[in-house]
Amino acid sequence: MNDRALEEVYVSGEEVFHGALINVEHWQVTLPNGERAMREIVRHRGAAAIVPLDSEGNVTLVRQHRVAVGRFTWEIPAGKLDHAGEDMLCAAKRELEEETGLHAENWRLLVDMDTTPGFCNEHIGIYLATGLSQHQMHTDEDEFLNVRAFPLRTAVDMAMAGEIHDSKTIAGLLMVWQLQQEHPASL
Repeated sequence: MNDRALEEVYVSGEEVFHGALINVEHWQVTLPNGERAMREIVRHRGAAAIVPLDSEGNVTLVRQHRVAVGRFTWEIPAGKLDHAGEDMLCAAKRELEEETGLHAENWRLLVDMDTTPGFCNEHIGIYLATGLSQHQMHTDEDEFLNVRAFPLRTAVDMAMAGEIHDSKTIAGLLMVWQLQQEHPASL
């Protein structure tokens, strides 16, 4: 079966909620069988995330409380784009410095990931940052977090053991682990 046989076609949309971080729209679509259906779509301007890997093979993670899921999380540094169309690499550099105080000499895009494509258009550019140097942290006024470096292997083990629940963090850590196994000299 070709992809066209699976395609849903956008017909119309109506915004039902306009927020500071997200907008929610109801879309009418035509299904592959010709029937109509409603889709509830969350529109998000995107984000950037960073796997900061130091010269000793440690990754820096941030610990914070995520009230939406009711738990403390270990995550790679990340943040939303300041505006639609903002360059993801610029956002990644800003977020790395804000959340950890780190600067990086080398940047590599690992993936531009769709977070939850079933109902949301958010995508996150996940970067590998190397050649790290420590500078001053300056988190947002509503952002409270702890910062800690872990050996990459330990962080991957935490993800595999279910101790890390955040999808961008799991994806970023596993991608860097795979790169390290296949091309250690490139890191």
